[in-house]
Amino acid sequence: MSQIIPTVTSGIAGPLGVLHLPRLWQKASLDAAGKLHADYPAAGAGFDQMTLDALGINREAFLDYIKANKPTYTQCEQWILDQSGGSLDAGKIDAHNAAVVGYNHDDATRGGILAAVGIADNGAILDAVNLNNLEDWQDFHAAEIV
Repeated sequence: MSQIIPTVTSGIAGPLGVLHLPRLWQKASLDAAGKLHADYPAAGAGFDQMTLDALGINREAFLDYIKANKPTYTQCEQWILDQSGGSLDAGKIDAHNAAVVGYNHDDATRGGILAAVGIADNGAILDAVNLNNLEDWQDFHAAEIV
């Protein structure tokens, strides 16, 4: 069975305006179908947990919902709204989005990613969203899918 490397960026939001949520949904959905690449967690400790915390959603409840229902993205967003009583705390979402955009990897992680993709570490790319994108795209290409 094919193992899929997720390429939806953490820097994108769906209609609810929550950065990283589309990527989390994709990873959890791929995992529920047994198709998520082994190097990627369905819901890890970084941006995944930050997103769930900002939404007030329990990790296991989220993963169980995805596995049992295999929702579309918009159905997933509706489930999140239902869990929160019909609305989200705009301040929490704004703070979450700022934390995602503002997060930088440590020097060693940044250097390793940039070396793997063949870009000099000259300080031009610091943010984790773009570094993670580069790593995902490199991994996708290395998997000989293309």
